[in-house]
Amino acid sequence: MRTETEMMGLILQIAESLQVEAVALSGSRTSPHPQKDEFQDYDVVYIVENLEELISDLSWLDQFGYRLIEQHNVLGNRRLYLMLFEDGNRIDLTLCPKEHMQEWVDSEADFKVLKDDAGLFDMYQPNSKRYWTAPPTEEEFAASCNEFWWVSAYVVKAIRRNQLIYATDHLYGICQQELLKVLAWQVTSDRGAIDIGKNYKYLFHYLPAEKEKEFSALLNLSSIEKVSQSLFATMKFFDREAQILAQKMGFAYDQEEAEKMIAYAEERLS
Repeated sequence: MRTETEMMGLILQIAESLQVEAVALSGSRTSPHPQKDEFQDYDVVYIVENLEELISDLSWLDQFGYRLIEQHNVLGNRRLYLMLFEDGNRIDLTLCPKEHMQEWVDSEADFKVLKDDAGLFDMYQPNSKRYWTAPPTEEEFAASCNEFWWVSAYVVKAIRRNQLIYATDHLYGICQQELLKVLAWQVTSDRGAIDIGKNYKYLFHYLPAEKEKEFSALLNLSSIEKVSQSLFATMKFFDREAQILAQKMGFAYDQEEAEKMIAYAEERLS
């Protein structure tokens, strides 16, 4: 596997050969909570003047190495090339026209400039708080609680119909995401705004280990029976944490709504 020094040298070397205006690095390699391992991507942007010329013939991508798989995407005015190489390294390379730099900057939580002879990045600041969570308003808290209990009924319906994918999608994709949101708000009620990372990946850095263990136990969704068990555990977990948060923040919490929805699920799934 090529080393970080080799990869960074290659990224800058190719940028030079393509007469790229500026180069910056973003993603996990600029994170304040780096998880250094072999799976760290190189999230790179090339700021260019000649986008159409570069995308008309992509043979220059071969200079990065042999690719096991790749994916090409259009993101607004940018082009994104995701490349996984045979040595295990991965580069997510964005080509961004210099007149649309703000579009790229707005999409990143942080970045580090690697090359910028003309000072193109001087007027731009990273959106360093993109994944920060602040304490909720009472309206946000009420909306989260209502969404959780409303969607729990969809999970009940899917379980009764033996629709595993539908049930799993609503339980993890919506209900448990609202639970994660409430847990994040729990932390902000004590600490103020925090960086929880993309998809809550830093959330459990701030919480006791038993809460991470409790949440992880909810994620066995391999059968209708397991989804049903997870639903009841998720409901109880959410109800408890929402009550605690409401008390801390001085918010109203509709305990009657929660009790009715738990009873509804028990009645139909018993």
